[in-house]
Amino acid sequence: MDNQKIQSKLGIRDEKKSEFEEKVVQVDRVSRTVKGGKRIRFRALVVVGNRNGKVGAGIGKGQEVVLAVKKAVNHAKKSMIEVPILNETIPHEIRVDFGGAKLYLAPAGKGTSIVAGGSVRSVLELVGIKNILSKMLGSPNKINNVKATILALKSLRKREPIVAKTPQDNILNKENEDKEQNIAVKTPKKDNIMKEEKDEIKSDSQKNH
Repeated sequence: MDNQKIQSKLGIRDEKKSEFEEKVVQVDRVSRTVKGGKRIRFRALVVVGNRNGKVGAGIGKGQEVVLAVKKAVNHAKKSMIEVPILNETIPHEIRVDFGGAKLYLAPAGKGTSIVAGGSVRSVLELVGIKNILSKMLGSPNKINNVKATILALKSLRKREPIVAKTPQDNILNKENEDKEQNIAVKTPKKDNIMKEEKDEIKSDSQKNH
């Protein structure tokens, strides 16, 4: 069944107030053998994201497509992750292996757009990344590809801004270090002087007695 027809049945387009956007990646018909024969059910793979750094994926099963998609959406919302995005791309390149799938992601400059296909593209679009390079090798299984993409995004780390030191900062740091050294040196001398004065006072008092 077409993804647009499924989404229209679920009323996803009409939910304008919803923060998250859902996308059906795959719907399969699966069967299970029981005593009375084969039991046919549907399995749905759905990606959910807010296009602002949050994304999740879920799998749901049901006797009808609508029920399977609803279960998948609920699972995806429960497994949301936050992804660091820097200038509409990822902060650094990353490689991950999941099952038989091998995924490589690399940051890209503005105007590159999303260089990815299929299920990987769905995840990257809904998380809010606009420029990225990707390469998928190995398994063509969409479930493995989506999980590999989620794992790669989850493994990304934020880059902390590097503050450049000016010559004035270096001068101030040296002055502070010199002051600390002077204080550390002078303090024992003062203590010794105080001790000597106390000893002299004690000796004078003993002589007078």
